[in-house]
Amino acid sequence: MSTSESGPRDTAIPPDAPQAKPRVHPVDEVLPAPRLTILGLQHLFIMYAGAIAVPFVVGGALKLSAATIALLVNADLLVAGVATLIQAVGVGKLFGVRLPVVAGATFTVIPPMITIAAKFGGEKGLPYVYGAMLCSGVFGLLIARPFAKVIRFFPPLVAGIVITVIGLSLIGPAAAMIAGHDTEDPHYGQVSHIMVAFAVVFGILILARTLRGFLGQIAPLLAITVGAVLALFTHSWSGSTRTHSWDLSGVGHADWLGLAAPFHFGAPKFDAAAVISMCIVMLVTYTESTADMLAVAEMTGKELTGADITRGLAADGLSALLGGSMNSFPDTLFAENVGLVQMTGVRSRWVTAVTGGFLVVMGVIPKVGAFVAAVPEFVVGGAALVMFATVTAVGIQTLKKAEFQGNHNLLIVATSLGLSLLPAYAMDRFGNSIFFEKFPSWAQIVFGSPITIAVVVAFSLNLVFNHLGGGSTIPVPRSVAASGAVSGAVPGTSPAISPMFAARPAAGSDAATGLALQRSPAASPLP
Repeated sequence: MSTSESGPRDTAIPPDAPQAKPRVHPVDEVLPAPRLTILGLQHLFIMYAGAIAVPFVVGGALKLSAATIALLVNADLLVAGVATLIQAVGVGKLFGVRLPVVAGATFTVIPPMITIAAKFGGEKGLPYVYGAMLCSGVFGLLIARPFAKVIRFFPPLVAGIVITVIGLSLIGPAAAMIAGHDTEDPHYGQVSHIMVAFAVVFGILILARTLRGFLGQIAPLLAITVGAVLALFTHSWSGSTRTHSWDLSGVGHADWLGLAAPFHFGAPKFDAAAVISMCIVMLVTYTESTADMLAVAEMTGKELTGADITRGLAADGLSALLGGSMNSFPDTLFAENVGLVQMTGVRSRWVTAVTGGFLVVMGVIPKVGAFVAAVPEFVVGGAALVMFATVTAVGIQTLKKAEFQGNHNLLIVATSLGLSLLPAYAMDRFGNSIFFEKFPSWAQIVFGSPITIAVVVAFSLNLVFNHLGGGSTIPVPRSVAASGAVSGAVPGTSPAISPMFAARPAAGSDAATGLALQRSPAASPLP
């Protein structure tokens, strides 16, 4: 019998035939070792300046010795490395969001640490600081799961606002990295430093446009390298002494091995007010990390579940426990590295796991850390500027998924942006926010962070306008409806009526978001 008469031949795969491997999500893809190394270094250079800023600021404010500040820096890098490894790789069902993220010391901890330590005698007050930090870590672990449950109230409207604010609020710190941290310093805004930073920015653009493949992915690292070389030829004048931008003296003085014993400053001590302020810091840290996890999930196309958020937040809580015992600081996810993920398109979490490994090495080998620290800050600032702005662009991209016709969502965005950015634009000469400086210390901790304000305001306004009472709609002018500017008819209604005015959940709500995603492009009122 012919094939045409009997139908197709049996094409079953023999049992011993090799089976096709299931496709691995780009987030879980393990890249070749050389690429992992270089891409991990790129993340390291982007985040390093921010990672060591916290111990320097705290140490300077408490008038600690140079050796003690160096100890804080090493401990900070070590804990940040461990936290980054946990976040990227994960520890069972307990810790780690398993996304390409990098953890580092949160700036939110600076005011309470300085206040607590100063209250109890400067360096002698650090045991109270670390005692409070240990309690905040336990608190963080206890509330990680309940906190993660609010994720369903973060539709694109709220998530987009928060992500946008993250990027916009960091433009100021990027400017400080480039021009200087004291506007009254005679060397502030040095032309050569700004020009090198701009060269890094344009270098990223040119290299990203002209290079392809792997070289295009490491355009920021290549641009930083070029900027570092250019910095060799820049200098600042201090009296009659010319000081080059590169200062490698710290490398010679740094030890090859250096790891302080746990509780270096003494056994932890506990004070109720100190514990409460550190727990507030943990809540602020959780809001920042949640926003960053949402942003990275958006960039990588990885579905983020409540369990993922819980593990990610639990890793932040664990970092506070590690910081409290290892003379370090609680960690949060760094927004500059979030921007790098979007810019390079490299989504593998194993890249940032390598970054975590580098941080651990730098934490136990101070000489390596000293060399990386010698890279001029204005060079890294040029790349950081692009990364921070990229986060803003991702927020705007997320906002495009929200509906703005027939609702109050535009008012929600405007109010949230305006209120949240107030502390970011009211600064003293050193770049510290002073907008809420007359408020109680606990209020300064909460409201001093634009990200926290954005989360609270956007979350609350979305509930009021789009959830409570079923939401409300703004009538579309008759002329607009008649012209067909708002298109997409619902069966059983007039063709001129937009689907958003049919009986359905309020725009901006979770159910409405899901419905909007289910509609075909032709039926969507969005362009």
